[in-house]
Amino acid sequence: MMEEVSYRNATRDELDIAVSWAAAEGWNPGLDDADVFWETDPEGYVVAERDGEVIATGSIVSYGDFGFMGFFIVKQELRSQHIGTGFWQWRKEMLHKRLTPGAAIGMDGVFDMQPFYARGGFKFTHRNLRMEGVGRPSQPAGNLSELSMVPFDKVADLDKRCFGFDRERFLRKWIAPKHGLALGAFDGDHLQGYGVVRQCGRGYKIGPLFAETSETAESIFLALSDRAAGEPIFLDTPENNPAAMALARKYEMSEVFGCARMYAGPAPSLPWENIYGVTTFELG
Repeated sequence: MMEEVSYRNATRDELDIAVSWAAAEGWNPGLDDADVFWETDPEGYVVAERDGEVIATGSIVSYGDFGFMGFFIVKQELRSQHIGTGFWQWRKEMLHKRLTPGAAIGMDGVFDMQPFYARGGFKFTHRNLRMEGVGRPSQPAGNLSELSMVPFDKVADLDKRCFGFDRERFLRKWIAPKHGLALGAFDGDHLQGYGVVRQCGRGYKIGPLFAETSETAESIFLALSDRAAGEPIFLDTPENNPAAMALARKYEMSEVFGCARMYAGPAPSLPWENIYGVTTFELG
């Protein structure tokens, strides 16, 4: 069977297949995620193919000095046939070739797959938990501004501190959601935090939510929650930030899904105390 399987870059339409399979798995992607993902790195999506049919998908997105793997899905009726093992190894090798020498690769892998990823050289750092609640009306704080009104370099600087690497191409699209809202919190000219909420197949997701203090994180969270008032709302919360978990609990959010953050190579030193919600499980 493996001799019949070939691996190659995905087309734009095949990225839509990956997104639809992710939705079927309950991962609840955003309505416009595929467009942003593709524009970030058109060469960062791959498929396994057999007899002209896509049977597995994956992402191998490069940020130059850092890579991120996601969208690892084998067609449901073909699982447990060893299709995924060879494809996953090929993906990892291809991504290493796309990065600067010695660059690390990160992933948010479902918990059941941790032993498999560990055998492939990935080490666990912490859990990111998807918390679900209900958006609630609120009066936005006076120090909040839509990110479209904020100099991009301020947003990019804060994002790099919290993500660890430059991702300008991704960021410019992500902070201008077609079906959502992006806000920053200021103290004078200083950007203290920012967050994005976007519409998904079910409800809305907040991600990222970066803030220098828990008070700033809460004010941004409430304003983004207002955008989703009455709808399900999700926050992918790093368990290694107690203040982030406390924020989710305060607003009666409960765990519905989760992923293990793992790295092959040196894990970036990130200020997890400032990370209240990760951006996306697919691209980091």
